Amino acid sequence: MGSPLLARHGAVAATGPDAGVAWHYGDPVAEQRALVRGAAVVDQSHLGVVRVSGPDRLVWLHDITSQHLSALPPRTSTELLVLSPQGHVEHAAGVVDDGEATWLITEADHAAPLAQWLDQMRFTRRVEVADVTAHWAAIGEPVAAEGTPDGPLTWWDTWPVVAAGGTRYGPDAADHPGAQRPWRLVLVPRATVADEVAAREAAGARLAGTWASEALRVEAYRPRLAREVDHRSIPHELDWLRTAVHLHKGCYRGQETVARVVNLGRPPRRLVFLHLDGSGHVLPEAGAQVLAGGRDVGVMTSMARHHELGPVGLAVIKRSVPEDAELVVAGEVSGERVEVAAAQEVVVPGEGVAVDRPPARGPLTRGLSAPGNLGSFSA
Repeated sequence: MGSPLLARHGAVAATGPDAGVAWHYGDPVAEQRALVRGAAVVDQSHLGVVRVSGPDRLVWLHDITSQHLSALPPRTSTELLVLSPQGHVEHAAGVVDDGEATWLITEADHAAPLAQWLDQMRFTRRVEVADVTAHWAAIGEPVAAEGTPDGPLTWWDTWPVVAAGGTRYGPDAADHPGAQRPWRLVLVPRATVADEVAAREAAGARLAGTWASEALRVEAYRPRLAREVDHRSIPHELDWLRTAVHLHKGCYRGQETVARVVNLGRPPRRLVFLHLDGSGHVLPEAGAQVLAGGRDVGVMTSMARHHELGPVGLAVIKRSVPEDAELVVAGEVSGERVEVAAAQEVVVPGEGVAVDRPPARGPLTRGLSAPGNLGSFSA
């Protein structure tokens, strides 16, 4: 479903996972600067929304996802992952409860599958699951605060602060570039999106597109389900244990892999931030190969044009690639092969050890003596 804001003068439609809203409205650099100043609003109505109601909802979601939710207070934001039995990321969602229902904000093409999976997991629990994307939409704001009881329901992205029960592989929150990115999503009735945006414009905000919001997300090392995740992804590779995984709660699907890699192993891949050589006329897009010494070592998952840093990106590469290795991003543009030099900025260190990893207590069980010896999850 396309946003009514695409009818604005100068609007250029986004593609890929952001299809349905505007990439920009004619001046992406000015839009991005307004977002940095805290004076912008971003149409995020392409995202999916799932509503879970019923008295058992929080305890039930606590039992089947990666996050501690059993005592989540109303209007307190967090996020969760749904993992496969092998620990691979299948779904991710921002979470906020209004006291009567729990709202999950996810990617557009994940809302229906997430709702279907949750519905299959109800069993005897007193819960009701509904994909309400057709009726509710999100608006993005550069605000670092929860919503108020008398205002609309709001999900605040607290990245990169390590949540209770979480851990990190990357920088401390105080030194993390994501600390400079305030961001929250306000849920509004879908029919009122244009009016809600107009009210914010009347208060001094500039309408910005996903060119701006994605550039700041990439700068913040913030993983996104529609970009950084593939069928092999485990949350450690993306430093996603900061905000979406609680290490000290009860069992859930995929929990064994989460604990084993934190306590004994190392993730096989790692997220990196890329500074791309922008001297050429064209740049590879997301999905391009990342090469080191001519060898395929990963994939560029996100690409953005930052108003100060120039072309930048996120990539997932083999953990064994040296942190100082010179990289090349290679892809096809208009049928021609394009190769661009890229300097990596470390997000998940090559040593692959979480800051809260418990110290070794002597010899390990045979087969686990080497830190990386975790079968399919070692590198």
